[in-house]
Amino acid sequence: MYCRARFASRLASTTAAASFSPSACSRVSSPIASPSSASSVSFWNQRYRSLSFSYSLRSLRCSAPRLHWRSPESLRVLARTSVPVVERFHRRIATTASEHPFKGVMTSLPKPGGGEFGKFYSLPALNDPRIDRLPYSIRILLESAIRNCDNFQVTKDDVEKIIDWENTSPKQVEIPFKPARVLLQDFTGVPAVVDLASMRDAMKNLGNDPKKINPLVPVDLVIDHSVQVDVARSENAVQENMELEFKRNKERFAFLKWGSSAFHNMLVVPPGSGIVHQVNLEYLGRVVFNSDGMLYPDSVVGTDSHTTMIDGLGVAGWGVGGIEAEAAMLGQPMSMVLPGVVGFKLAGKLRDGVTATDLVLTVTQMLRKHGVVGKFVEFYGEGMGELSLADRATIANMSPEYGATMGFFPVDHVTLQYLKLTGRSDETVSMIEAYLRANKMFVDYDEPQQERAYSSYLQLDLAEVEPCISGPKRPHDRVPLKEMKADWHACLDNNVGFKGFAVPKEEQNKVAKFTFHGLPAELRHGSVVIAAITSCTNTSNPSVMLGAGLVAKKAYELGLEVKPWIKTSLAPGSGVVTKYLLQSGLQKYLNQQGFNIVGYGCTTCIGNSGELDESVASAISENDIIAAAVLSGNRNFEGRVHPLTRANYLASPPLVVAYALAGTVDIDFEKEPIGTGKSGKSIYFKDIWPSNDEIAQVVQSSVLPDMFKSTYEAITKGNLMWNQLSVPASTLYSWDPNSTYIHEPPYFKNMTVEPPGPHGVKDAYCLLNFGDSITTDHISPAGSIQKDSPAAKFLLERGVDKKDFNSYGSRRGNDEVMARGTFANIRIVNKLLKGEVGPKTIHVPTGEKLYVYDAAMRYKAAGQDTIVLAGAEYGSGSSRDWAAKGPMLVGVKAVIAKSFERIHRSNLVGMGIIPLCFKPGEDADSLGLTGHERYSIDLPNKISEIRPGQDVTVTTDTGKSFTCTVRFDTEVELAYFDHGGILPFVIRNLNKE
Repeated sequence: MYCRARFASRLASTTAAASFSPSACSRVSSPIASPSSASSVSFWNQRYRSLSFSYSLRSLRCSAPRLHWRSPESLRVLARTSVPVVERFHRRIATTASEHPFKGVMTSLPKPGGGEFGKFYSLPALNDPRIDRLPYSIRILLESAIRNCDNFQVTKDDVEKIIDWENTSPKQVEIPFKPARVLLQDFTGVPAVVDLASMRDAMKNLGNDPKKINPLVPVDLVIDHSVQVDVARSENAVQENMELEFKRNKERFAFLKWGSSAFHNMLVVPPGSGIVHQVNLEYLGRVVFNSDGMLYPDSVVGTDSHTTMIDGLGVAGWGVGGIEAEAAMLGQPMSMVLPGVVGFKLAGKLRDGVTATDLVLTVTQMLRKHGVVGKFVEFYGEGMGELSLADRATIANMSPEYGATMGFFPVDHVTLQYLKLTGRSDETVSMIEAYLRANKMFVDYDEPQQERAYSSYLQLDLAEVEPCISGPKRPHDRVPLKEMKADWHACLDNNVGFKGFAVPKEEQNKVAKFTFHGLPAELRHGSVVIAAITSCTNTSNPSVMLGAGLVAKKAYELGLEVKPWIKTSLAPGSGVVTKYLLQSGLQKYLNQQGFNIVGYGCTTCIGNSGELDESVASAISENDIIAAAVLSGNRNFEGRVHPLTRANYLASPPLVVAYALAGTVDIDFEKEPIGTGKSGKSIYFKDIWPSNDEIAQVVQSSVLPDMFKSTYEAITKGNLMWNQLSVPASTLYSWDPNSTYIHEPPYFKNMTVEPPGPHGVKDAYCLLNFGDSITTDHISPAGSIQKDSPAAKFLLERGVDKKDFNSYGSRRGNDEVMARGTFANIRIVNKLLKGEVGPKTIHVPTGEKLYVYDAAMRYKAAGQDTIVLAGAEYGSGSSRDWAAKGPMLVGVKAVIAKSFERIHRSNLVGMGIIPLCFKPGEDADSLGLTGHERYSIDLPNKISEIRPGQDVTVTTDTGKSFTCTVRFDTEVELAYFDHGGILPFVIRNLNKE
């Protein structure tokens, strides 16, 4: 049925052109667009074969070997795991190279001393003047489309859309994109590995080789999100926190360790190694791949929104949800809107005393005001030469905070210097520069700059940036340092909101006295109780980290000390930071101020701040104190950092130390002393603040290339606790039915060789009836597990104490917990409850009010389908895989909404859920729908009869009917739907090979 001969014939006919010209491209339409009414099952069979063959071939091109500075142990693992990939490459490259639509622009890249680095698809060889005007970030998308063009998943028409970016991007056209690699952290990586493990079981059940299930592009998973600041201000903090981390997460860690050996093409970086984004910047980032002689730009999607930090290295990267990441891992294209690009010109130089953090908070405010959601931001201008690579990475990191998909810095000489500093070999750096220059992707500011087109423009003179912080509740609410005291008092006065706490005047000077370990202590509104140097944003930047050490040193020498009840912590992004803090002699001064190293991973910035001392917590709660946290993180949303800190400010690491010394945010650093020194003299901010020259001297003498080499040579060796984890050397995972962390999901139970085909919906009940702006945070399980929730009941029944519930994030590998947490947000508003807020709904047949999960299970037990009604922007917010997986597991067959967030709509399709849009001007209310009806959706039962974007009729048992648009937006998505989702699609096609 899936005939190779038929596929070969079709491929030959669609790729007959021996070379490519842009003019020809504009005349070529996609061979998959709008199949004729004569389309048959064979039409789809050919396309399924094409997809299968296509992603196998793409895997050969994209499965790059690990770069050579890895440890000898990891090189041995590489030699074992890459052999099948290399063999497949050589078997097929001979027969496929001649068929590639762009074989005419394949070019050799010579080495300076003779020979060649490899071959590449040359953008200049296209001889199209439009390419010279493209932003560098768009050129990366173009190269990927050309290299992966197979005229099915990626077509010549897609290539033309990107070349014609100036005209097509304003039209919101969609293109496929295949990233070169995937980046995971442990919270989001566990469910991805769970899915891969269960896919292997499915493959075995189909009678095929389970080892066919492997990531087809390099996957790096860094375990960094599980460490908490349980112990602080202690020389043993790292060890004690890691012991608690392993105690809580031993089962998850063992599962990931099994995955690192069971799956080819997957590297797992053990706990205690660093923050995923800093490790990516310093070690994992390739900039340019050389995969079996094929050269192409590095690009990455990651299951963490701050994957964008790698953009500072000239690598195109951004965050996606787990379903998109899994699809990319398995060679499937990501559908994305061709973005507009904001050109951000930098000029001048930062003034003395101004940090990269001050700059990024300024940039964040500017871009948030400009409006860059869904866009790329590309930085350029003469000011670029004044920014170190670490400064660029700091700005790129916070792309999610200013709303952009990327904050991109093209590769230039600063990038090459950083690559050498961090241990990349001279030959590798030479290859990177040669390739990027040859393919017009390198910026040389010593040469005349050709004008590039941008969708809009911004400009900033770096000399205008001033010291600042951001808060108290949002990262883009920047406050100049000199205005902080006035702004704080305004926040106390203002109504409750992003900039207000509504504290009555007579309460604003309240003093809460208490005893801290036998010492008299007191708190006021604005008192700092958490001061944390944490997060990927700043801990990769030597200038601000060493600057913090200098502040601590100067303060100590003048006799200032941080009050003992302030929870201070330092969580470096990698072991390199510790090495240069020790080399500089500044770590001891940080220790003396309480900033002992507490661990290597994401801590306070993601809410892993640990508990406050009981006496401090009681003083805050009993006196209703607006306590403050100051952290060098990237997010400060209310309730994120700690439940008891209602005011949370983002600041540079040196400012974190300064505010810890002051003990309050209610201070004017220009006019008021921070404290009294040992001589009885008042000490001011200016007395402890280092100059830029002081910092530069310490950076130059303390940050050395050997530090990076020695750190990353040992990174895969792990630590004693990791190495003691015992895991079986098995191809298939041995599921423990009693586990509450790792569980085999039911996606592939009773899976058949042939696809189930499309399905409509018959007499479905409405599970939930929503208004506008339901976010993925409303849908997806997140945060703590409420004690009276269905998830809590499930855990209690299995002997888990409430104190050991942990979070939904830590239990993402257990579908039974996550299904029970779907739609469990305590702030969710469901119209069926008529104004009541919370995670319940009405079971329509009985009229009972039940938890959403309990109602869903009652429907499923009765064999009744369910749908969800929604308003505009359904699924907005962060992309979360469980926002689609959870509804599928509780039985939702379709979502009818006014509009969808793009990625969430795609995720619904990926899980086999039908997304439907009301017609413009209509919604549930205007149509008189209450949610108490039963709904039938009339879809054809043959996939060949469904077209992207066609209209379908929805009827109800009350006699009302209306027309909706079915939001399968591409032929590829229709293929996924035919198979019941993207993962079953992949399994069946691998089964055919």
